[in-house]
Amino acid sequence: MESLERVGVTGLKTIVMTNWKNRKYNFVPEIELTLDLEREKKGIHMSRLVESITECIEKEVEIRRGSLEEVEKAILEKLKGRHPFNHAEITMKTDLVISRKTPITGKTTMETYGVAVKLSSDNGGYTKLLSVEVTGNTVCPHAMDKCNGRTHIQRATGILEIETGYDNKIDLEDMIDCVEDAFPSRVYTILKTEDEKRVVKEMYDNPKFVEDVTREILRIAKKRFKGCRIRARTVSEESIHRHDVIAEGSCMS
Repeated sequence: MESLERVGVTGLKTIVMTNWKNRKYNFVPEIELTLDLEREKKGIHMSRLVESITECIEKEVEIRRGSLEEVEKAILEKLKGRHPFNHAEITMKTDLVISRKTPITGKTTMETYGVAVKLSSDNGGYTKLLSVEVTGNTVCPHAMDKCNGRTHIQRATGILEIETGYDNKIDLEDMIDCVEDAFPSRVYTILKTEDEKRVVKEMYDNPKFVEDVTREILRIAKKRFKGCRIRARTVSEESIHRHDVIAEGSCMS
């Protein structure tokens, strides 16, 4: 009989509550949890396994813990008591909503960011992979130089991934700041006229290609986070082409 690398559940949604740095967060993440399955196990064992996984998840998410990875570790530890495993992974994908102030008028605007936390267990040890997805922009320096200061601007998406040990405390909001600071300017859901003028001025004062943004994400993240494997990806939705452009890179810190 052929062996399987992993089995489990995916697409499970439930409420997860955390208390990170004395701030309370409520999430409704999409959860995937898988573990290795012994070669001889199948059928009824698989159905019992799925039942155990969902029961462990629902039990542990009732407790407000410090972070998503703390919730994930508690789930895996509880599951291991029922179904011993050598390797298991749990991922939570959700949205993180952060209150921001517009740059001039100081108007409050709620900004949403995609985040994911993946915790892997190998023979009792834990590593985590944190990911944030941030909306920004790119401003073409080449067109600005050739067109007397005029240029094309496009929306862009920056993704930062950090892989590190479980005990390395990484703030998802700090990761988001790294990406936002790498763009020509930050973007906002709500802007008054004076705010809009400031954002546009910042963009024109700081034009960047997509590769510039990716390099800057890596530079900022490497300086801010230690003991990590860092990956960055930026996708620019080109406004004058029929295609988009991407730039990816990685480094160690």
